Amino acid sequence: MSDGMISSGWDVLDASHDALRTAVGAIPADGWHLPTPCEDWTVAQVFQHAVGDQIGFAAALTGEPGPDYNPFAPTGEMEGLDPAGFLEDALARAATAWAGVDRGAAGVPTPVPPHKMSPWSGSAACGLDAAVHGWDIAQATGRPSPLTPELARPLLEVAREIVEPLRPYGAYAAALAPERGDDDVAVLLRYLGRDPRWSAS
Repeated sequence: MSDGMISSGWDVLDASHDALRTAVGAIPADGWHLPTPCEDWTVAQVFQHAVGDQIGFAAALTGEPGPDYNPFAPTGEMEGLDPAGFLEDALARAATAWAGVDRGAAGVPTPVPPHKMSPWSGSAACGLDAAVHGWDIAQATGRPSPLTPELARPLLEVAREIVEPLRPYGAYAAALAPERGDDDVAVLLRYLGRDPRWSAS
């Protein structure tokens, strides 16, 4: 973790938070309205969605209020918003909530089906959301992917636990067929319905 950043103590989640943080930190001033791999959503909308989801995971654990907007209908309006502060508040809430989880618990509440998961799976599901939307933002803005094979492998493990029930609701597109030469990152992205070679151009 970077200096001053709150650690959840869960390696996959912390690495995923760093992936999202890196991608958001590299968004150019004129990049918020760029298209993304998330169909019909701009960079600003993916950013708002990702922030809201982190707050939602924290709220499921703590019982505190969730986001004050619908993360699945983000406006993309950024006027008067401090992106770095908005993001760090959400990441800190999520990290703090997960830091307080009993690792020996039989299950913890999550905002995604099955709404109760093992502590590791729940923290990794929270990480999956952050890391993959970090990739979306990086692709849209022409920045290097923040996803590494080392991170993609555990994220794929938890994706196989949670994604199928979410596809009918449009949260994930249909999985894409694997291709020869795919690395772990590409395997994860195709499973989530994303083309690893997606480009805004």
